[in-house]
Amino acid sequence: MDAGRGRSENIDPADQWVLNPNTGEYELRLSPSAPQSPRSPQSPVPGPRRRPAPGPDAGTARPTAVPGRQVPPQRRRRAEPEEPPGRRGRRPGKSKAKKALLWTGGTMAFVLLAAATGGYLYLKHLEGNVDTIDVGDAGASSFKKDEAFNILIIGTDKRTGAGNEGYGDKGSTGHADTTILLHVAKDRSNATALSIPRDLIVDIPECDATLEDGTKEPVSGNQGVRFNRSLGESGRDPGCTMRTVKEFSGIQVDHFMMADFNAVKTLTTAVDGVDICLEHAVNDDDSKLNLPEGESTVEGEEALAFLRTRKSFGNSGDLDRIKAQQQFLGSLMRKMSSSDTLTSPTKLLKLAEAATEALTVDKAIGKVGTLKDLALELKKVPTKNITFTTVPVKDNPAEVVKATVVVNETAPQVFDMIKNDVSFTEVKAQEKKEKAAVAARLKGTKADASEVRVRILNGGAESGSAQDQLTYLQTQAGVSKSENAGNADAEQAKTTLEYAPDQADQARRLADIMGLSGSALKPGESELNAQGLPTMTLILGKDFKGAGVKLNASSVKTPDVEKSTADKVECSG
Repeated sequence: MDAGRGRSENIDPADQWVLNPNTGEYELRLSPSAPQSPRSPQSPVPGPRRRPAPGPDAGTARPTAVPGRQVPPQRRRRAEPEEPPGRRGRRPGKSKAKKALLWTGGTMAFVLLAAATGGYLYLKHLEGNVDTIDVGDAGASSFKKDEAFNILIIGTDKRTGAGNEGYGDKGSTGHADTTILLHVAKDRSNATALSIPRDLIVDIPECDATLEDGTKEPVSGNQGVRFNRSLGESGRDPGCTMRTVKEFSGIQVDHFMMADFNAVKTLTTAVDGVDICLEHAVNDDDSKLNLPEGESTVEGEEALAFLRTRKSFGNSGDLDRIKAQQQFLGSLMRKMSSSDTLTSPTKLLKLAEAATEALTVDKAIGKVGTLKDLALELKKVPTKNITFTTVPVKDNPAEVVKATVVVNETAPQVFDMIKNDVSFTEVKAQEKKEKAAVAARLKGTKADASEVRVRILNGGAESGSAQDQLTYLQTQAGVSKSENAGNADAEQAKTTLEYAPDQADQARRLADIMGLSGSALKPGESELNAQGLPTMTLILGKDFKGAGVKLNASSVKTPDVEKSTADKVECSG
């Protein structure tokens, strides 16, 4: 290991952690006689070693003593036998150790940056593992914990690290081989991981390249080229890739995280392998993957081979490889958050080392405190509400022999959903909020449909939706006092109904007809209709599903795209 980026060769980080019987938490301990001043990451940190594997009396074993403190006799803890190598034991019950370490469970591999819970010196050491790049105004200047955010996760094909000489393109500076845009919702109830095909035809804008001495120089853009060229070529750095994503999608990327082949090998080894499933046996000459049909556990070189396999899945294209990668990441997330990982200080520390050594990030999130904050925010998202999908594409019509793809007609809706922080999954937390809002705003009497006065505007729905909804209300719902008021001043994600306080009974009736939630009802002011009478204003947003279709679901009707969630086990084939 490079002396400037790792710990001492002879020190296992787990040996620096002991159980404090007064708190029930694992803590990083230094020598009790030495002042706790900063040490260099290379210097061994003195402290007691881990307790040995328990013997027959493990049920009554005492914890390792903390130097300088007396262990109260009434605070005994049961020592749990360590799992024999290569065997799977049953999950242990919740313990204080698990509670102390629970917050470190990652939603993704990079979440493990927060694994060293109490040790400032060790956290600073982890910070030294991480490389940073200044992307300027291509990203955010800081990480905001109370906002939605977008992180571009980039896997490069650069041949760095032992054993990687045969992978990727020889002499490549590292292209954007695997790219995922991770959108995390403002309320942390859901996230969307949007895969970007490397063969997607895009326009790469002019951007800065980072030279070897760290200086920047401008690089001209390219029109109609593969997306993977946005990184590495002509010295383009991740800031160029971030700008390219905004160019074709309109989505502002806040931060990036980049890793190479080594990341897959070290992370999967640190968690003792990742479970994958195959619809049929695979023996791929190119990737060297050789696995039977059904479930297998892969790590290290074999895990990398799985992610690089293309010709053995589907129609042998990059889009089918992306599906396998998404299933792999979902399995990795489940492994990260399992009790076997969360209750093992040794495993957590190995993951922290592996994750940080594999990462390059933007300067805005390169500090240890920021990485910890980011990890904690990511951890809040339930795996069942993390949606994996891919930029909707079609074959490039300009090609006779199909080798690249372009965005299709559905892509703008997918991009808009991410920009407007709209979930691709139904979220229970949001359902509870909606029900509470309905109870507060919809409670009371409802006017007769014939007494409802409403003007309808199109604020982002499909063209003609205002007229279609007007026809439905007048001919099928009995709302005869309604009119089409044209287009709204601006588009909006959600359908809303604004009404004056004395029109609450009318609002409740229209909400019942259309399935509007409490949050869609906006107490405010009325407008005058063509007859000069006070009228409510209904604006059809991008979530409008069609005339007569109720809007009482917790998420919009998602476009027809293939998707999966991180909590589901799926097989590749």
